[in-house]
Amino acid sequence: MMNMQLSVDAILPTDHASALLVGRAWVPTYAGPTPVLVRADGVYDLASVAPTTSELFARRDAVAAIRALEAQGQATRIADTAATLANSDPRTRDTSRPWFLAPCDWQPIKASGVTFVRSMLERVIEEQARGDPSRAEETRRAIMAIVGDNLRAIVPGSDQAAELKRVLVERKSWSQYLEVGIGPDAEIFTKTAPLASVGVGADIGVLATSTWNNPEPEIVLAVAPDGTVAGATLGNDVNLRDYEGRSALLLGKAKDNNASSAIGPFVRLFDEHFTLDSVRASEIALKVEGEDGFVLDGHSSMKEISRDPLELVAAAIGPNHQYPDGLMLFLGTMFAPTEDRYAKGQGFTHAVGDIVTVSTATLGALVNRVDHASAIAPWTFGAAALARNLAARGLLRAATSA
Repeated sequence: MMNMQLSVDAILPTDHASALLVGRAWVPTYAGPTPVLVRADGVYDLASVAPTTSELFARRDAVAAIRALEAQGQATRIADTAATLANSDPRTRDTSRPWFLAPCDWQPIKASGVTFVRSMLERVIEEQARGDPSRAEETRRAIMAIVGDNLRAIVPGSDQAAELKRVLVERKSWSQYLEVGIGPDAEIFTKTAPLASVGVGADIGVLATSTWNNPEPEIVLAVAPDGTVAGATLGNDVNLRDYEGRSALLLGKAKDNNASSAIGPFVRLFDEHFTLDSVRASEIALKVEGEDGFVLDGHSSMKEISRDPLELVAAAIGPNHQYPDGLMLFLGTMFAPTEDRYAKGQGFTHAVGDIVTVSTATLGALVNRVDHASAIAPWTFGAAALARNLAARGLLRAATSA
């Protein structure tokens, strides 16, 4: 079994000294989770600022409140950061010591689909190949012969996009994925339920019955109930290409399985050092390392996204849909790996034991190990369990008006 790189240097952003990093940790003495401030030398309890990250990200003064807590020396140190990271691997965990969780709790996990040209074309290929990886390369050549690179310059919902749709419909080459990729309406779907996501170091799940699946490295926004973006983190929208390729109505089966949503390592709050423009300029790296010696390296640039992050936020929350606990929003991936792993023309698929690392300089690294969803410890700590835990600790209170 390969070891994951869960050191402070490997996981924290390169400029972590100036970053406000909010995570969640399971604390055995609390018998539950708590929001934490993560520094290189320690993990500090933020429950006095807000008992949940949902409430914390909703506070308009979150940055000031955390800085004041630090300046006054009132933040309780829970554990050493290096030790907590190392203990986040469930296969070597000491359950008497803290470990990191996904940095979100009550928030629904939403996702934007088909927001990059390259991944949009791969979705079309999945659809045309009917989820059969052996047909992918032939289908890819046929689609590219028609579309080429023309989509890269097209603004979704524009007159040019409408004209391209007309031409492709005439050629019987239109697709539901092109509709949401360059049409007027963005795709926003539910990835998984609140509290179901896993964090840094955790196992991530694919179905044992899937023969064509892949990681989807993305940036994830932490959005407050009023639609304000509080900060950003990384995500892996684990996907089963064969199931979605068979039918878009199997999206839930393809996307929402045990441990199929990974978010972390920590939400970096927006401040004078890190803003939404920092997100827009992000370069995301993906590395997959297999126990069979297979190595895949990929790269995504947020500069190539077809819809601005705020446009995607507006499509998810607003007059037509509210989220009183806020939401976490995956922004979509441009990276759908096509390198052959087992046989020519069959493309990439995961193997049990793969180590997947999603990273970017300003947000750090999200590292996870792949296993079958059925083999990963089941999700048991849900909304009712969190409410009972907070009540037992005396942390259920009127929401702050700050």
